[in-house]
Amino acid sequence: MAPPATPYPYRSYVLVSLAQIARNYRQVCSVVGPDVAVLGVVKADAYGHGALAVARTLVAEGTRWLAVSSVDEGVQLRQAGIRSPRILVMGGFLSYEVGALVEHDLTPAVHSLEQVLEMDALASGVTPLRYHLKIDSGMGRLGTRATAAQIAATIGRTRHSQCEGLMTHFASAADYSSPQTGAQLACFEGIRDELARAGIRPPYCHTSSTNAIGYGRKEGWHNLVRAGHALYGYVSPARGEAPPQLLQVAPALTWKAKLVAVKDLPEGALVGYGGTFRTPRPMRIGILGAGYADGIFHRLSNRGKVIAAGRLTSILGTISMDLTTIDLSHTTQLAPGDDVTLLGSEEGASLDAQQIARTAGTISYNILCSISARVRRIYV
Repeated sequence: MAPPATPYPYRSYVLVSLAQIARNYRQVCSVVGPDVAVLGVVKADAYGHGALAVARTLVAEGTRWLAVSSVDEGVQLRQAGIRSPRILVMGGFLSYEVGALVEHDLTPAVHSLEQVLEMDALASGVTPLRYHLKIDSGMGRLGTRATAAQIAATIGRTRHSQCEGLMTHFASAADYSSPQTGAQLACFEGIRDELARAGIRPPYCHTSSTNAIGYGRKEGWHNLVRAGHALYGYVSPARGEAPPQLLQVAPALTWKAKLVAVKDLPEGALVGYGGTFRTPRPMRIGILGAGYADGIFHRLSNRGKVIAAGRLTSILGTISMDLTTIDLSHTTQLAPGDDVTLLGSEEGASLDAQQIARTAGTISYNILCSISARVRRIYV
């Protein structure tokens, strides 16, 4: 029996379950408890799921905080009508973007003492500007490496801005073979305690994102956690002797592509650019209307799988910009216009972003964020 015709007339599309994202958010809230606020990370277009739709879902769930990477991402949400929750800009800002922070009521993560003073100068004469000061506790990326005394002296010079939060980011929260997370937390809390003795007590402290939540590093939860990957159904695999995973979340995204052609090839036929696959026998092949421009990793050429007619089947040959060839020798059910599953579940077979990432030699975040803008998003 042929599969039912799809109701979605797109060459390639993703189905995003906003209900599943809401369930994942509630699961994070349940795990951390009522005394810890949950910030929803919607940067990078909500990890490919659609920032505006996800933001609206989280607002409906009662979140008080959203987070983005850039000023531009925050401005887009404000202009689309996201008014009520606070929006934290985590990925830094440039001097020419400071005015937009004020205009659109965005809360920046500040990464240097020079920026603290810059924020205060901008805020002079207007409503006090709130910011979160990021400490580089050992990741060696964004954040100040100043001492607590230097931080206290700089904040003491400010009059029109408020250090509302103190934050850091763990580099290895899922790696229990490394002492790095414990060392980072000790560094952060040492600075926090010194600042408190100097009379500086920001209302929010936050160090933990999905992996620190998922594996129960409760000492790092403080009173705010940043849930990103967990909202979309993933926790990174742990290394070393990790405790049981606390978060029980499920993927919210299914990715489909349509067959644009189905044909039979004889034994010995070459497939794709460079002829990197030669048919070992007569084969039925399908050509999908999606390629690396849509986000199918080129490294999946001759290595990756898709789900066709309810079974895992191989990608054949080199993935092209707009097309991908797959093996359909196992079925006669599929024809041009029928869907194939690139990521998701179908009749008991499944492929999630972590499985695909292992084959492609990358991480699940990269798989989700690489699904391109030309792939239609459909919310269900």
